Amino acid sequence: MEWTITADAPGKVCLMQGNEAVVRGAVEAGINFAASYPGSPSSQVLGMLGKIARERNFYAEWSTNEVCALEACIGVSLANARSLCVVKQNGLLCVADALHCGAQHGIKGGLVIITSDDPSAHSSTNEFDSRYQAMSADVPMLEPTNMQEAKDMIPYAFELSEKTQQMVIVRLTTRVCHGRGNVVLGELPEKPHQMQQVGEWDRLTCVNYLHEPMLKKLDNIQEVFETCPYNHYEGPEQPKKLIVAGGTGRLYCHEAIRRLEVGDEVGLLSLATVWPLPEKYILQYMRSAEQALVLEEVDPVLEHNLQALAGKYRLNIAFTGRSDGALPRIGELNPDIVMNAVAALADTPDYEEKTGVADTLPVRDLTFCAGCPHRATFYLLKKALKYEKNPGIVVGDIGCYIMSSQAAGFWAYQACNAMGSGVNLAEGLGQLTSYGLDQKVVTMCGDSTFFHTIIPGLVNARYHHANMLLMVLDNSATAMTGFQPHPGTGITAMGDQTQPMSIEKICEAIGCQVTIADPFDVQGTSKVLRDLLNQDGLKVLIMKQPCATLMSKQETKRRRVYVDQDICYGDGCGCDKFCSRVWGCPGNSWDFTKNKAKIDPMSCVGCGVCAQLCPSGAIKVEGGEEE
Repeated sequence: MEWTITADAPGKVCLMQGNEAVVRGAVEAGINFAASYPGSPSSQVLGMLGKIARERNFYAEWSTNEVCALEACIGVSLANARSLCVVKQNGLLCVADALHCGAQHGIKGGLVIITSDDPSAHSSTNEFDSRYQAMSADVPMLEPTNMQEAKDMIPYAFELSEKTQQMVIVRLTTRVCHGRGNVVLGELPEKPHQMQQVGEWDRLTCVNYLHEPMLKKLDNIQEVFETCPYNHYEGPEQPKKLIVAGGTGRLYCHEAIRRLEVGDEVGLLSLATVWPLPEKYILQYMRSAEQALVLEEVDPVLEHNLQALAGKYRLNIAFTGRSDGALPRIGELNPDIVMNAVAALADTPDYEEKTGVADTLPVRDLTFCAGCPHRATFYLLKKALKYEKNPGIVVGDIGCYIMSSQAAGFWAYQACNAMGSGVNLAEGLGQLTSYGLDQKVVTMCGDSTFFHTIIPGLVNARYHHANMLLMVLDNSATAMTGFQPHPGTGITAMGDQTQPMSIEKICEAIGCQVTIADPFDVQGTSKVLRDLLNQDGLKVLIMKQPCATLMSKQETKRRRVYVDQDICYGDGCGCDKFCSRVWGCPGNSWDFTKNKAKIDPMSCVGCGVCAQLCPSGAIKVEGGEEE
């Protein structure tokens, strides 16, 4: 796919993932700079940009966090450079201060922010709607429907950004990021966008008198959006029944209208210009409407804005959508949901016979990968806390280890707020241990999260002598989003080797007591945990063991783990099927025909933790570390 992204083949039709299409659009725009912190569903964008950066003569980096990424992009705009900042909806919240200030002072070189929303929170702690941030900051926002638009809107957004000297946000959603579709390639520039020397009187300073000019920029952008080529309408000239769709809702609606055979009576208005809304363009179709269904991902933002527009011009339209139950209040849209809503609008009672709505698929519980060190960490922590007089308090962060709040992590977490907040939650609770709270306080984070937002909180906790234990789950990668590098890995987005930063030394420099342990060493780490829990003050425990999936890609041999059927007592050992039910590793299961444990060689990665935990000693490990 790297060849396709950089191919100088205008007019060629390629099958592309949405994230790949965004990368191609950035290359066609001639970007000079790209920065991101990995966050699904858009993690692949910067990863691909990093691989082709030298070939296309631009710079790309995995920044330590989203604030670093956006502020670097604002900085390079001073030199008239085109920059792309990639975040997810949570990351857009992180950069709120920089976003609002940047919107007020404006930019020089084009600056496009890709934000990827995650309806149904497939890989997020929430399904926050990033359109609120665009509206709050008075920044224009576009939303593509398909992969072609995902590519084409990037150069358009850069041109709009430079024309108005304002940042532009392009909102993607999970199905656009990870879906695939045909894309017609455009022309590639001979070289990146022309940079300029930063002038003595170039100014990007946030002062209040710039508020009014910022609002005038938004007014100008609204006029531009009146003729935006990515807004579409199809249907009767003066529709009485109107559907207004944004993003993937347009694609689902196309299918519903076709299958329900209601194209002659229902109009479909597809809006790519999410904010500000092109009022004149929309009113062409709203003035005749009596009913309007609004299809959008996450919140009824568009619905409420259209209601306000109808009220402004005294239009009598009955709106339906996310607000009134025509669409679910939470979760992402799908073809069946949209089919139901369109059928209700078109008053098609026999639609189920025409469409054959699919049955709901069963839900599968999330779990850690086979051999994941986090499973061992949480098991050992829960076991250690059982020896305490009162139940311990465990709080944490977002990452693979978010599953610690579920069965896969033995229900260890009591709280997970936002990325980087676990150490601060624990600091507050740790202070209360001097005022009557008789419980051990534990928090944890991943190695990437440590660099992202934990350091300021750890400084605060150390300075104020919080009584708590911070466990850094160091698995040598940003594993949840696809193994992107971070400052502790010693590699950059462009593949350069650099000096890795030591989490241990950073913690020691702050003044923390640091211990390193291996979660796969059951006996040794259990003792370390119990000792640290019984010490007062702030302690840091680095649980160091590489991600099993990462290691499986690198190793040619692995240790063989198997069950000695002559030793395994089955139900008679009293373990209550510990291997499959309690431990829960995908590599461990239960042979119901023999009523004994078994190991799945296709899943097992040879970590051997189950052998250390097996009550009967029936699980054996063959092979040593030297292999």
